[in-house]
Amino acid sequence: MDYKIELKNVSKYYTMGDIKVKALQNLNLTINHGEIVVFLGPSGSGKTTLLNLVGALESVTDGSIIIGNKEISKFKRQTQFTYRRETIGFIFQTFNLFPTLSSLENVQYVADLSKLKQSKQRAIEALQNVGLGDRIRHFPHQLSGGEQQRVAIARALVKNAPIILADEPTGELDFQTGRQILKLLVEQKEEKKTVLIVTHNREISRLAHRVIELKSGNIISDGPPKDGTTSIDLLEW
Repeated sequence: MDYKIELKNVSKYYTMGDIKVKALQNLNLTINHGEIVVFLGPSGSGKTTLLNLVGALESVTDGSIIIGNKEISKFKRQTQFTYRRETIGFIFQTFNLFPTLSSLENVQYVADLSKLKQSKQRAIEALQNVGLGDRIRHFPHQLSGGEQQRVAIARALVKNAPIILADEPTGELDFQTGRQILKLLVEQKEEKKTVLIVTHNREISRLAHRVIELKSGNIISDGPPKDGTTSIDLLEW
């Protein structure tokens, strides 16, 4: 199935008392299935809001979002849940791990929710892929911030969703682990997945097909990296 992402005149406003905050303004954007796209911009530019709209975690104020020929911006709550379960792998900046579940249980929970066969084994393999094969029995409070981030990434990848949404996926990681995680995300292209990455780290944008820069809820640039897509081994930060 083609999971092309289309945003048509999308705006998102938040009301704070008498003040209307414009997070996104009349965005028109098409992302083809299988692309790796990095969204750049300062805090408050609308990057995370855009990711949340594509993931049906928030609803548009105006406009429409069409993914795989389905207008997700019109989905009711239950349909949104099914869409997220079947279509989206989330990597949250705040991890959102269950504190009373082990690393393995946190990842297996998503695999079970997605009704995957051999969910426990798939969860173990996902944790091994992010370098946590020896930490599967540990609880979040027993893990460093970087290790918790890797559990969150394993949880996003375990269900083999066609669209991966990553909000600052390397934010809590050291350089070497960050490159390992970026390598995993880039490898999703070989499995014909779309990967959308929000980051403030301009260096990470060098691995993308497209770099979309936002400012004050508007797209100010959209195109390939300045010097072309770069190998992960050449990234430095």
